[in-house]
Amino acid sequence: MRDANQSPLVTILDDEPEIRQLLTETLEDAGYRTQSFSRARDFEAALKRVTPDVCLVDLSLPDTDGLALVHRLALEQGASVIIISGRAQVQDRVTGLELGADDYITKPFDPAEVVARIRVRLRDAPRGGQPPSGDRAQFSGWTAHFDRYALEDEAGEETAFSHAEGEVLRLFLESPKRLISRAQMMERLGGGAGDSFDRAMDVRISRLRTKLREDPKNPRLIKTIYGAGYIFLGDVSWS
Repeated sequence: MRDANQSPLVTILDDEPEIRQLLTETLEDAGYRTQSFSRARDFEAALKRVTPDVCLVDLSLPDTDGLALVHRLALEQGASVIIISGRAQVQDRVTGLELGADDYITKPFDPAEVVARIRVRLRDAPRGGQPPSGDRAQFSGWTAHFDRYALEDEAGEETAFSHAEGEVLRLFLESPKRLISRAQMMERLGGGAGDSFDRAMDVRISRLRTKLREDPKNPRLIKTIYGAGYIFLGDVSWS
């Protein structure tokens, strides 16, 4: 966990030394701490010692599948995951977001854009790693543990959720019984308007509904208001 007086830590995983140097210099000039790695094995070993605030991950890695790594990070780490890749096809972007990435930047990129995207990811993040409304929310027989990214049912059985899914869930739980539009989701969660963002949100909401054991034809907690957005109907208490 980061000390409240420390600047955010950004880890960089890319096998191109020029990219690592460019990102390191840009981010440190912007006030961030950095660690950079050329191999996934060294990157993952470092994650066992410290959890960064943001992970920048290239998909074309020499020693592992980048998409599989992104998926593991989304499920196991409390960090935001931003893909930086030369794969510019829409399907690659959609797949990366569906697997749990918080954002996707294509190469070549403007270093200032990377800094701006990181600031978006950290804008609503509390210093010291504690959520602003507490790290646990109770609703409709469920407990959401944001400190360990898990949903607990009344019997004590836990189901993990990813960082990206947790962002959507927190947004709903912080604004129960209020309409949340797509524009509000985009503003809060970051990302550009378009089909890839919409599809990524649809996937995250669908996965949350599955983990909450919702009837997909008639969900009782996360309601879709067609043409307008979503409403979370449960009563929520935070601790």
